[in-house]
Amino acid sequence: MSTFNQVQLITIDENNINQRVDNFLVSRLKGVPKSRIYRIIRKGEVRVNKKRVKAEYKLKNNDEVRIPPIRTSDDIATIDFSQFDRVKSLESHIIFENTQFIVLNKPSGMAVHGGSGLSFGVIEALRSIRPKDKFLELAHRLDRDTSGCLLIAKRRSYLKHFQQQLVDKTMNKEYLAIVSGLWPKGKQAVNASLLKNRLKSGERFVKVDETGKKAKTIFECVEQYSKYSLVRAKPITGRTHQIRVHAQHHGFPLLGDDKYSDLLADIQIMDKLKIKTFLLHSTKLCFTAPESDKVMSFEAPIPDKMQQVIDYLQSSSS
Repeated sequence: MSTFNQVQLITIDENNINQRVDNFLVSRLKGVPKSRIYRIIRKGEVRVNKKRVKAEYKLKNNDEVRIPPIRTSDDIATIDFSQFDRVKSLESHIIFENTQFIVLNKPSGMAVHGGSGLSFGVIEALRSIRPKDKFLELAHRLDRDTSGCLLIAKRRSYLKHFQQQLVDKTMNKEYLAIVSGLWPKGKQAVNASLLKNRLKSGERFVKVDETGKKAKTIFECVEQYSKYSLVRAKPITGRTHQIRVHAQHHGFPLLGDDKYSDLLADIQIMDKLKIKTFLLHSTKLCFTAPESDKVMSFEAPIPDKMQQVIDYLQSSSS
């Protein structure tokens, strides 16, 4: 068992104005079950300005929130992530940062958040090495093995603005992927509804199903090789595993994707180049800030492993 073993007194600033106190506690007390959080609110152990409050109370500027000591079985509370070299290296992956947000070139193999058997992810790591940043939240997500542009909000107003852009489909994302097969030249739009399932193991699996949520991806062939292609993917919607499943549905699964492709067909090149997972990289991210309509655009360089595979495919097909 790990413990938040001291009373916390937190003064509310602009990042948490109008946030419900229960949601505020959920974001602060990582690893604590929601049932426990609602229990301490009901029992009056959580105080705002020394008074009991209900879960739906909306925080005001300069409110003082008292959080009691809480025990949790989640060891994440006691881990000093800053001691891990990979966590420390995240600083070198920052593409851009100001007082409102961070654009990070997320490395492949690192989850964006803890869960599903993982003790930590990018967001927990950043909070550990940035203890003075009071607010750090993911604006969107990337699969664990997907690399590239990841947007992190440092203010609640920016988080809400970014999330609204995702809903309005005005935040533009571009990806590069290496797929099996010769993808036709030109652009192809894949419209196929996706249904998300969870296997007995807890693993997520997505399939094309008309009863699922509508999904659209625009693909464009960048380069053809002897048996493979480099494609650009622009997801219009943001469904789980969307690019991977749409590529497979179109007949061109991602090279090295053990969930949505037949690895036996690609085992030779995977062994030769030591490919352990699919190669999908978020190359470009475009969005606006709340105070301006000007579109900001950020790009993440292709990771070394993906570039190595591209170079090999180019040389072997020439």
